[in-house]
Amino acid sequence: MPTITVDACVAQHQGDRKEQQDRVAILSHPRQRGVALAVVADGMGGHAGGALAAEQVIHTARNSLELFSPSVESPRYLLENSMLEAHAMIKASRFINEKDPHSTVVILLLQPGKVTWAHCGDSRVYRFHDGRPVFRSVDHSYVEHLIASGRITPEEAATHPNRNVLITSLGGKDEPKFDFGGAGDLADGDSFLLCSDGLWGYFDDEEMGEIIAENSARRASAMLIEEARKRAAGGGDNLSLVIIKLNEVEPALGTPLGGAVRR
Repeated sequence: MPTITVDACVAQHQGDRKEQQDRVAILSHPRQRGVALAVVADGMGGHAGGALAAEQVIHTARNSLELFSPSVESPRYLLENSMLEAHAMIKASRFINEKDPHSTVVILLLQPGKVTWAHCGDSRVYRFHDGRPVFRSVDHSYVEHLIASGRITPEEAATHPNRNVLITSLGGKDEPKFDFGGAGDLADGDSFLLCSDGLWGYFDDEEMGEIIAENSARRASAMLIEEARKRAAGGGDNLSLVIIKLNEVEPALGTPLGGAVRR
């Protein structure tokens, strides 16, 4: 079985908000060695109960991982069912708490020789190799829709008045939309970043990759947060991130699992 040694870190900052509505975790499988789940959930800042929604995402992910049997269940099954259950629980909590909670989620399953990820909303997953960007998830946002249809450029999206409008999230009235991806060609020098928009909004992909490549996961997390806080200039959102750096990877047989698949 392929083996992987990882350097990982989770980090958060409340930014300039009154409440921390993000939640973040790295969860280890209780019985399967080398199986772990990284999760970032961004409780919707414009909705009451955002923190409760993000907490529900982490709680559901933990329960789903504990029940996960890699020998009989696919990684996608775990990720999809975890997000669907969180969506259902967040919707149900409206009637209990009389609030309107929503959350984004990005979730990554690490197994020996491969990783699988999924997201809903604008929390992102990045893959880098030796600091070079290899993959970035596409936000479920209004401006990404405009970019895909050729109506605006990525540069225009950065300053668009509706750049924070999402087209899907957990807890909404409509069934949420998910994108899935994965990789089976892991190698030394690979790294993964999961983060909320409170972080990625202040960096380009190359800059984040370089910081992660040149530092430990812990040091890179501190540097990214420090620089994001400077650039926010007193107007920063909650920010959360997970960094996973792969070291001493024993290659797995087979080909890459591909990029993203939309549900």
